[in-house]
Amino acid sequence: MYRDLRSFLTKLEEEGQLVHITDEILPEPTIREIGRAACDLPNGPAVMIENIKGHPGKRVVLNVHGSWANHALMLGMDKTATVKEQFFNLLEKWDRYPGEVKYVGKPACQEVVIKDNINIDEMLPMFRINAYDAGCFFSKASVVTKDLFDPDSLETENVGTYRLQVQGKDIIGIQALPFHDIARHVTKAEEMNKPLPIAICLGVDPALTFMASTPINYDQSEYKYAAAINGIPCEIAKALTSNLDIPANAEYVIEGEIIPRQRFAEGPFGEFPGSYSGTRLQTRIKVKCITHRKDPIFENLFMGRPWTEIDYLLALNTCVPLYKQLKETMPEIVAVNAMYQHGLTAIVSTANRFGGYAKSVAFRLASTPHGISYCKNIILVGPDVDPFNLEQVMWSLSARVRPDKDVIVIPYTPGMPLDPTSEPPGMGGKFIIDATNPAPPDLILRETRLIDNPNSKGFEKIISDLQKKASVK
Repeated sequence: MYRDLRSFLTKLEEEGQLVHITDEILPEPTIREIGRAACDLPNGPAVMIENIKGHPGKRVVLNVHGSWANHALMLGMDKTATVKEQFFNLLEKWDRYPGEVKYVGKPACQEVVIKDNINIDEMLPMFRINAYDAGCFFSKASVVTKDLFDPDSLETENVGTYRLQVQGKDIIGIQALPFHDIARHVTKAEEMNKPLPIAICLGVDPALTFMASTPINYDQSEYKYAAAINGIPCEIAKALTSNLDIPANAEYVIEGEIIPRQRFAEGPFGEFPGSYSGTRLQTRIKVKCITHRKDPIFENLFMGRPWTEIDYLLALNTCVPLYKQLKETMPEIVAVNAMYQHGLTAIVSTANRFGGYAKSVAFRLASTPHGISYCKNIILVGPDVDPFNLEQVMWSLSARVRPDKDVIVIPYTPGMPLDPTSEPPGMGGKFIIDATNPAPPDLILRETRLIDNPNSKGFEKIISDLQKKASVK
């Protein structure tokens, strides 16, 4: 549906989901204030900032994925689609993998090429995303690296979203945590003491940005998943300074190499849990070349106290892979809501095959590649409860939980270093609440009959009539 960022922005404009700011503004602190304000609006629109002091002719766009309305449009749905409807729509598209990849000879992303006198701060209108960030960060880049042991594979080539701190005219720090796919690539390159080629792609089509933020298997291609979601081939091209495959229609591509066997201070940075991370020793990138489209658009992402754009971007693409992994061996799974801070809290709707089964579902979730480090608060509800409806979830917690047998705490498990409750960073615990109905041989203390909703044909007509009247303005 969308070959690039620009075609999606056109759709957002048509749907009233793009706002233009043409008054002159300061990069600091105004851009981040605009980003925060856009997130706080109902059905928050994308915002195009077109007149930035000190950067004549440069444009910045924020909040492109920053509402359920924008998210629905990315999936090709009506902007009023509910979260649950979007979840099942994404599930359907997920099963189209692998989509088609198409190579482009003269890509739009290489219309302008800069190899000399590179200065990132002069070329792009950089700004701090939060006030106490250590510097200016790229927060919405699609970062491409290859496995040097498998250099011709598109499947093990990684397109991921990582934070990138501009630390000099042509120097960028990157956070590559041990459980990230890029960390595998860095480790293998350092085993050979070779620099790792890298491409930082800014302003790509919305489905690829979405997939770059998704925890898929190491040997699955983000490009092929983006094509499956988009329903059209994903157009890629070869980088100028390496064998990397890059999105052909990106607005900017920053090509360089990760310096092997060296670490430098990076951070702090205002992260997705709504708190600042500390400073850590991370790898560093030496920039070799920057290419961009004519009249490029710099897309970046504001993140702060939830909800902000990052929460929408990391919502359903966290839910679906976890759902698919659970469903492979546990067909009783109905739906997974892991929208909260990349799955730090997850709600799973499941039937109980036998007594204690739901707790086994929690253990399985906690042993998935993503759940090992992220899923710390796990809530299990029955198949009659919509995990995306927090009123139903809270009812289930209120009416179905016996704390003495349904609440479990497992200490000293892997944690997410950016989680402010992780202590030491990277260690944590799992908290499991079983709010499902007991199944034999589990002990049921007393029989309780639940109240059923009316289900007659007349009731369905009443609902339909009310919906029609509610939609009349």
